[in-house]
Amino acid sequence: MVEQTGRSRIVPRKPLIARNRRSVATQVFVLELVVVVLLVLGAILAQVLQSRRSSDTEAKNRSIAVAETFAHSPGLLAALKSPDPSAILQPITEATRKVAGVDFIVVMNDQGIRYTHPLPSEIGQRFVGTIGPSLHGQVYTESVHGPLGHEVQATVPVFAPDGSIPALVSAGLRVNNVTAADNRQLPLILGTGAAAVVVATTGTALIARRVKRQTRGMDPGELARMYEHHNAVLHAVREGVVIVGQDGQLLLANDEARELLGLPAQAEGRHLGDIEGLTPETTELLLSGRAVTDELLQVGGRLIAVNQRPTDPHSRAMGTVATIRDSTELLALSGKAEVAGRRLALLYEAGVGIGTTLDVERTAQELARVAVPGFADFVTVDLADPVLQGDEPTGGAVNLRRTAVHGIRDDHPFYPRGRLTAFIPSSPMARGFDSGRSQVLPDLAVAHGWQAQDPEWAGHIMDFGVHTLITTPLKARGIILGVVNFWRSQKPEPFDDDDRSLAEELVARAAVSIDNARRYTREHAMAVTLQRSLLPRALPEQSALQVAHRYLPAQSGVSGDWFDVIPLPGSRVALVVGDVVGHGLHAAATMGRLRTAVHNFSALDVPPDELLGYLDELVNRIDQEEADSGAGTGVTGATCLYAIYDPTSRLCTIATAGHPPPALVEPDGTVVFPDLPTGPPLGASGMPYETTQVQLAEGTQIVLYTDGLIEERTRDFDVGMDLLRTALSHRDRGPEENCRAVLDALLPEHPQDDVALLIARTRVLGPDRVAECDVRSDPAAVADIRAWSAATLDEWGLEELSFATELALSELVTNAIRYGSEPVRVRLLRDRSLILEVSDGSNTSPHLTYAASTDEGGRGLFLVAQLTEHWGTRYTPHGKVIWAEQAFPASVRSLGPQRHEPPHAVPLPSS
Repeated sequence: MVEQTGRSRIVPRKPLIARNRRSVATQVFVLELVVVVLLVLGAILAQVLQSRRSSDTEAKNRSIAVAETFAHSPGLLAALKSPDPSAILQPITEATRKVAGVDFIVVMNDQGIRYTHPLPSEIGQRFVGTIGPSLHGQVYTESVHGPLGHEVQATVPVFAPDGSIPALVSAGLRVNNVTAADNRQLPLILGTGAAAVVVATTGTALIARRVKRQTRGMDPGELARMYEHHNAVLHAVREGVVIVGQDGQLLLANDEARELLGLPAQAEGRHLGDIEGLTPETTELLLSGRAVTDELLQVGGRLIAVNQRPTDPHSRAMGTVATIRDSTELLALSGKAEVAGRRLALLYEAGVGIGTTLDVERTAQELARVAVPGFADFVTVDLADPVLQGDEPTGGAVNLRRTAVHGIRDDHPFYPRGRLTAFIPSSPMARGFDSGRSQVLPDLAVAHGWQAQDPEWAGHIMDFGVHTLITTPLKARGIILGVVNFWRSQKPEPFDDDDRSLAEELVARAAVSIDNARRYTREHAMAVTLQRSLLPRALPEQSALQVAHRYLPAQSGVSGDWFDVIPLPGSRVALVVGDVVGHGLHAAATMGRLRTAVHNFSALDVPPDELLGYLDELVNRIDQEEADSGAGTGVTGATCLYAIYDPTSRLCTIATAGHPPPALVEPDGTVVFPDLPTGPPLGASGMPYETTQVQLAEGTQIVLYTDGLIEERTRDFDVGMDLLRTALSHRDRGPEENCRAVLDALLPEHPQDDVALLIARTRVLGPDRVAECDVRSDPAAVADIRAWSAATLDEWGLEELSFATELALSELVTNAIRYGSEPVRVRLLRDRSLILEVSDGSNTSPHLTYAASTDEGGRGLFLVAQLTEHWGTRYTPHGKVIWAEQAFPASVRSLGPQRHEPPHAVPLPSS
């Protein structure tokens, strides 16, 4: 019985508990349902009111928009000024009213008399409504009882151009139309509310089931025990937890949060702003409610990391939860990381900003600028003098030249830039230069070796506030080029070993750039020296041309541009300008070979086209030789222009091999570019070249140049030619002035190619300095020539040269008559020397030989060579010319190039 009784007492308890739980759940469900229904009904009521309010607002807005649009419509003012405004405006307002969806549009004058109305009988009647505010420029809305019934209307002014208001426009709707629209929306609102009740009821049921399922049917006691367990865990974790309500009250803070934030014992329930011990930054963050991730705050001696999220991420209506952890150890690590980041940034800046040019001094200045102010307050760079010249340091004495000074202030106390200083052995500069190791002086006040260099200078530096120094040698490829000194004045911390390693790495990067710049300086100086040695150092003396020239090497290195002025027999002068493609030593060396070849070929006195042909063959031979040797550095391209000017005939004979044409500046300032047959560049095709003869007026300037003057990346070739023409188009300006004007007008700031410019103004050897005569093909004519030459020399005041001249002319004329062909002519030129010329129609060339003692002849040319300084032969299209030069005696002054009036003719003696 006991067992049965026990069963009867125990078994019915579970259904009872279940019924109690179901009863509680049912009551909760019913209560929730009632609350939901009330909320939905309230929402429906609010929606109805809001809908009606929105309809009223929409009616007013539409009335204002229609009235303002019509008031600003084009032609309204013109219609108002017409004799019958109603006839014009009535149909327009009716059409507009129907399109705009309003019940009326009324146009009235400033007295309120209607011009238009949907009821024609109301036209001319006074407007029903308030017009005062609109006559003052305002938009006025109101509800009135008008001809159409209860109306909502808006009245706006019509402005004239002078700002006056001649008329008003009113538009509006009847109230019953607005209400009808609201009533049409009421079924929709009620239907929506009913649907909301159904949805809310279903949702409440589902939520109740979900809550029951999530709580696993636990009773309040079981939930309380679970809360206690969670609370114990909350206070046991090693991470602070803070819960803040929506009103800013501290709802919960676990033990770790109390310790990290320094909260008092009775902190919960108080507003965060009233709790002592919280820093302003912490209070501001916890009250802000914003979501943060690992935001760092300094609280006392701790660095804490805060993560904060809203309890309700959508509305923040339930406050925020923040977790806090101690990150004090990260403070030291972050400081080290910050220092490392700054050093990496400094090294990156050094890699980018140092060595942008191949200039030693510029590179040293870049190093100084990079280190200030990130690493040091002042930087000075001292280099050995040979380094600045491109050489390696030599000698044992530490004599360094201050190459760069830079700091946070311009009024620095250090040695000025450019000063050469002999550092004593005890100075850190000398120790660093000799040992190759950095010298760190944490405190300059106790560094006696440094002060011994110059006590007065050292005291001045320390008075300036400089207190610490690192001297680091500039070392590249095992060679010490100088030292770099880093100084601090405003930064209070002294240099240490970490700073020394950074200084050494920084200087090591700069040392490579300085060494590259040094080696480039040396090679560039060698190339420039070679090129300068290959160019003419001084132009030869001659009377045919007044010459000015310029040569400007490119910044990128030497090139192969050259020019020359070569005197030729017969007072003629050859002008040469050429350009070898490329830069560097190879181009300069090739230019020297071509220039030497031009001199050698000019000695043969050949025409310009033949000379360019010889040069073309030479370039082809050079290319072939270098191709056979495997060097692969032949002449990649060369151009040349060769011109011969004869001051007696004023003829200029020109031939060009791919070179830009010359410019001819006439005495009146007119600039002409002669049309020349441009041959191919040297070594390009082996085709023959052509010559052009141009007769020049006295005073014409011949302008020869290389393409570096005309061609430039920012302009076309034609633009450069036009600039050259403009720069030269000035009369009464000499070659020197034209050289300056041309370079100022055409030369860019940083030329990428060499520029050679040669300007020569022509002179004329007048008739007073030229004597000519024809010779009969008769040996007896030699005596006549002797007498004629003696008379000519007497006229010129050169009697001392008569004997040698008569003897030389006798031999030359005899050879021409005996071995040449007609016509035979003799010409005497009085220039810087006396020039004898005998021409004939044959091409046979005489040769100087030594006659044997038994020979009866063969001594004529030998006598000519002994009696004159120079002699030679040149060929013409009609034969040859044998010439000889005699120097003036010391008693006769060399006659200048100026022209004189021609004297009377010197007649030949009769035969």
